[in-house]
Amino acid sequence: MDQRLKDLLQLLELERLELNLFRGESRDIGSPQVFGGQVLGQALSAAAATVEARVVHSLHAYFLRRGDYNAPIVYEVDRSLDGHSFSNRRVVAIQHGQQIFNMTASFQLAERGFDHQIVMPEVPLPESLPAVDSPPAQVLAQLPERVRRFFLQPRPFEFRMVRPIEYLRPRREAPAREVWFRAVGPLPDDEMLHRRLLAYVSDFFLLDTATLPHGTSLLRPTLVMASIDHAMWFHRTLRVDDWLLYAMDSPSASGARGFARASVFARDGRLVASAAQEGLVRSKDPSS
Repeated sequence: MDQRLKDLLQLLELERLELNLFRGESRDIGSPQVFGGQVLGQALSAAAATVEARVVHSLHAYFLRRGDYNAPIVYEVDRSLDGHSFSNRRVVAIQHGQQIFNMTASFQLAERGFDHQIVMPEVPLPESLPAVDSPPAQVLAQLPERVRRFFLQPRPFEFRMVRPIEYLRPRREAPAREVWFRAVGPLPDDEMLHRRLLAYVSDFFLLDTATLPHGTSLLRPTLVMASIDHAMWFHRTLRVDDWLLYAMDSPSASGARGFARASVFARDGRLVASAAQEGLVRSKDPSS
């Protein structure tokens, strides 16, 4: 297995301290705080460790405080329900004696029922698009050191943009973006593992979509962005080691908050998951 994936899987595996209490370590990926997808994936790992024979079908989470990647995170699981078909769990993430995150997740036994879905957008296949592990060298050279460090970190996922991102000269455009992504190597046949990894990677690019109509960029020091909440629904079996299309749009931004939603399609056109996120999107006064 690719070492980058090994490191990610190890990151999502938690130490069990008590029956419903877990501890996880963090990774510095070049951002000023713990990556939100890491906390999401670890919280889902904690919840899943208390459920048998059921897989997650939805989660709803709130990011309360910035996480410190130099300190462990403790996850406390409340076993809210174990019903005939569904199990519900509430997870609280604690660091330095304070809640930094909480999440409710629902798990379900496999069942048959009605089946329909929307159609996948017509976009170029991932093989026809250039890899974008980081911006071009000429762009990297112009970025602040903190931003350059983020882009140069090894990634366990590869991304192919349907439309390239203008990092230095962003333009106003429609609030929509499509990105192909997949893990950098093959993974075991474990549905819960693939859903945990999808939760991890779903925090990339989503909130950024709310900035597209405003001609700004994450690289501008006046732009402040932070996730507030994150929700996911898992519709069908999936594999993150094959190409998935992240089709995102932002219906609204107001009150210093941006809202974005997304559909996740397998390359065969199946809708495998949906996601939604609202976050702080604020332009601060450069003189302050």
